[in-house]
Amino acid sequence: MAEYLLFIGQSTGHNVFMEIKDFQFSVPKHLIAQNPLEERDASRLLHVQDTRLKDHQFTDLKNLLRENDLLILNNTRVVKARLLGRKTSGGRVEILFERSIDQSTFIGQIKFSGKLRPGSELIVGNNEDLEVLERQGHFFLLRSDKPIMEILDNSGSVPLPPYIKRDSVPVDEKRYQTIFASESGAVAAPTAGLHFTDSLLEEISSNGIDIGYLTLHVGAGTFMPLREEQLETKTLHKEQFMIDQILCKKIDKAKSNQGRIIAVGTTVVRALESIAQQGKIEAFQGETDIFIAPGFEFKVIDAMVTNFHLPESSLIMLVSAFAGTQTILKSYQHAINSDYRFYSYGDAMFLEKQRQ
Repeated sequence: MAEYLLFIGQSTGHNVFMEIKDFQFSVPKHLIAQNPLEERDASRLLHVQDTRLKDHQFTDLKNLLRENDLLILNNTRVVKARLLGRKTSGGRVEILFERSIDQSTFIGQIKFSGKLRPGSELIVGNNEDLEVLERQGHFFLLRSDKPIMEILDNSGSVPLPPYIKRDSVPVDEKRYQTIFASESGAVAAPTAGLHFTDSLLEEISSNGIDIGYLTLHVGAGTFMPLREEQLETKTLHKEQFMIDQILCKKIDKAKSNQGRIIAVGTTVVRALESIAQQGKIEAFQGETDIFIAPGFEFKVIDAMVTNFHLPESSLIMLVSAFAGTQTILKSYQHAINSDYRFYSYGDAMFLEKQRQ
């Protein structure tokens, strides 16, 4: 039986029916990047403007941006979110930190055998205690005996995505992190930002393009397949984000100077468009579960830099909402035929808004 997604465009009120399988495609295994390139900005960039496709190097991005544009980056920092341990009753567990509630209470995913009840105690790292408080759907609420960030720093490892078929190594602690990462809390990297170097950002800035930052902590839910209840509620997993007044002023300035708002990554898109649903762009700190799919009317962004995304995922739906589903599928097929590298350590796209 086919799964259907009904998305109500939050600004237009239009209903769009589509099947999940409409976002299916197959990527040859050898194109799924298993390691980062030696140089961050040595990746390729596929420029998609309307239905036109053009191959570039990532460093060419500086020539595709215009004076008065505003480039917005996500400065979240990936934490060592994977913890290995055991139940006090016996049996190994693997915990993936999702997001914190306070210093010592957090949401996480747990792989375990047997049963795991509220009150169960887990031992991780150097005999650090965790208590399972309750189950929340696919996640668990846990409490640690000391600040969870301290435990992660001391005992955790970098949680590489499941399509990278190897264990994390020391180089991942640096390369699965943007050069501007400053706010700890993400489980996964905002991968579109991985391509930037200090020198490229300096060149972009010297061309009269402003640069701004927001924070959205990418959650482990980004790798989970869409579930039936998400299709019914039109919501995704929650992610914490923060936009300050400095960025709000930069956005107002860019728009008043006829500059474009360029989002680096789907995380930046989610944060900006979540704020726009409130009616105006203003400083905010909280959570978003916004689901952006075809039928959505974008209110803030004019273009985006993004990596290639998994089939049948919420992220492929987001970029399809922006550029058009057929255009995205055509672009992906071009990338496959041209041996682009896919996913977190892969190449990137620059999507410009379709002309009206």
